Amino acid sequence: MPVDTHQHVALVTGASSGIGLATALRLQQAGLVVYGAARRVDRMQQLTDAGVHVVAMDVTDDASATAGVERVLAEHGRIDVLVNNAGYGSYGAVEDVPIDEARRQFEVNVFGAARLAQLVLPGMRARRSGTIVNISSMGGRITTPFGAWYHGTKFALEAVSDCLRLETAPFGIDVVVVEPGGIRTEWSGIAAEHLRATSGRGAYAERANAVATSFDSETMARRSSPPELIAATIARAVTARRPRTRYAVGFGAKPLIALRRLLPDRAWDALILRATA
Repeated sequence: MPVDTHQHVALVTGASSGIGLATALRLQQAGLVVYGAARRVDRMQQLTDAGVHVVAMDVTDDASATAGVERVLAEHGRIDVLVNNAGYGSYGAVEDVPIDEARRQFEVNVFGAARLAQLVLPGMRARRSGTIVNISSMGGRITTPFGAWYHGTKFALEAVSDCLRLETAPFGIDVVVVEPGGIRTEWSGIAAEHLRATSGRGAYAERANAVATSFDSETMARRSSPPELIAATIARAVTARRPRTRYAVGFGAKPLIALRRLLPDRAWDALILRATA
């Protein structure tokens, strides 16, 4: 296949559902060549039908991540946009979550994103252009009970992104953090399942089950924003001449981040404990 050196190329991870799926479709509609990567390629027919290239990729497997990036480079010669969206929420009390599961949370949410950045950066530096979008969360700026390992990964991703932005700015590369609030995706169901399995019995059971039920509630679903809102934000960022460093979007994101910045720790703790009782 001849190498296309003109049309911009995007790689979106976690593209089998939710924000990743919506983002891959939105970027394709914006005129980019889009590769959607995920472990569950059997769920990506919608992307194939829309003209998005589908890539099987496990971001925690270095051989898989490397092969995926090499395929894009072989077919199009460049990756101009990387959207690190792959991730999940592992919930449970710190006392209860096995350390191996905590490590896996970091492997997926932090190290997988960092490794992909390493793989695409040489080409971006050579062209002196490119955009890396790291999907964090309002949970990268605020904390709630039973989310220690999830919040830990998102706080870490924010810090990695800030350092990466400083390092790559001289090469014309933008690093953007997107901080979604409540979004209608599979995330809340997976987090509730993890929480019940980990802390649904024992010392933390009463509050843990209450929090898990709130994740699954119709009220949560009604108050959540559609993933297309995040996709539109990402598209705006990657097509901007000078994108913002952070975009807080979706239900609750801006007010909760602002409130956390204003409140002392004890006042925030009291607010969250009342809300999760």
